[in-house]
Amino acid sequence: MPRTPAPRPSASPALDARVALLRRAAHAEPRLEGVLLYGSWTTGEADAYSDIEAYLFLGEGHADTFDGPGFLRALGRPALAHTNQFGILAVVFEDDLMRGEFHFEEAGAGIAAVEGWQGMVHLPDPDAAVLLDRTGRLTEAAARLTAPLAPEPVEGAAHLTGELANWTLMLAHVLARREDARAHNLLHAMVAPLQLKLCRLLRGTTDHWLTPSRAAEEDLPAADLARYTATTAPLAAAALRAAARASWQWSRELAAEAHGRWGTPVPEALHARIAGLLAQD
Repeated sequence: MPRTPAPRPSASPALDARVALLRRAAHAEPRLEGVLLYGSWTTGEADAYSDIEAYLFLGEGHADTFDGPGFLRALGRPALAHTNQFGILAVVFEDDLMRGEFHFEEAGAGIAAVEGWQGMVHLPDPDAAVLLDRTGRLTEAAARLTAPLAPEPVEGAAHLTGELANWTLMLAHVLARREDARAHNLLHAMVAPLQLKLCRLLRGTTDHWLTPSRAAEEDLPAADLARYTATTAPLAAAALRAAARASWQWSRELAAEAHGRWGTPVPEALHARIAGLLAQD
């Protein structure tokens, strides 16, 4: 029998209303076997700027022919609907510019994969996240995702220490080549998230592990935020090189702190050579 969990109010009435529309449309669509929400609504962090994100699991033989954009019109008129670079149907609703990300998958393999999301997806209240489950399989799988994300610190710190050295060496080479725009992107898109993850491991604030910049202002001490700020720069050669040096110094200090706490390896000779490369103008 289809299940209808009790509505879960959030800090975003508009998102609550759109979730209700999705639940209603899903129950009315016999080709759908299950619908699972993920994202901020399911973790209790939704606000006026939050998206609606869901997996929609289709019965056998329907995944390749189902009109996803047409179905989603029940949630509101789209200003934009396109398949993004990750193969997900991305939608912007015209009335309030709310974004949506919708995965349409075959139910057999798709639902079977859900329990494998442990460590990647946190559903503290699976009853709220499961909007439709005609067979019970989705509810059973989602119930395995209630544990909060808790990366193993020793293995995680060792991995991040290596990643920071690898990407910062690439940053040094790109700077030496005078590809400043590419270096700017490396510094902010690749190195900074790794630093924030290592910092979160050390501070014990891993609730936002998958998006380490999320709520950093609330999760991290002011001193760490100041170090992070020093790693950011405009696309200007002198400022970019100063930020890269500050970034590597912070990375080395975080790695040393992890080593002191957990004994994780630090390749000191390599670290010094990277610092030497970044010291060059």
